[in-house]
Amino acid sequence: MRVIAGIAKGRTLVAPQGRRVRPTTDRTKEALFSILQPELRSASVVDLYAGSGALGIEALSRGAARATFVERHGRAIEALERNLEVTGLGDRATVVRASVVPSLSQPLAGAPFDIAVLDPPYDIDADELAEVLAALVAQLAPGAHVTVELSHHGDAPRWPAGIEPGRDRRYGDTRLHEGHVAHDRSPGEPPT
Repeated sequence: MRVIAGIAKGRTLVAPQGRRVRPTTDRTKEALFSILQPELRSASVVDLYAGSGALGIEALSRGAARATFVERHGRAIEALERNLEVTGLGDRATVVRASVVPSLSQPLAGAPFDIAVLDPPYDIDADELAEVLAALVAQLAPGAHVTVELSHHGDAPRWPAGIEPGRDRRYGDTRLHEGHVAHDRSPGEPPT
């Protein structure tokens, strides 16, 4: 696992050991960031279910202004903090050690976010993911881009009011589901 592009290009990232860890493949990461690249410059990014932090770190390497990482597992936090240190990107990062749903009950550092990347466990309950997406809406900036990485065998996320569904793309065993916030919504404004 490595950083693909930007100022930390080529840096090797560590992943925590365990069955719950499923690092995003380079092919999927390259596809995701080719979609996000036009929106990355100076963006505020939130990486939910961050794991090793590979997605948020890639965003920082490619020009995002700051990233907030939400992860609850201790070994993953250790790997994430090590990866931020190795890449030299820790000064633009905030790490929140918490479960995703409770962390979204109050404004996160860096909100409102221009980009949200979610890489939940493939076996996440559809109701839990729907709850996460509904809570996330209040933390997103107008025009924000949301991407959820799930198994290609599963259903698409149930997008809440405030996030319009976009394209779905399949890469091997993974499907990227895109959503967008309307440009005319005020930050923190409740969805209509």
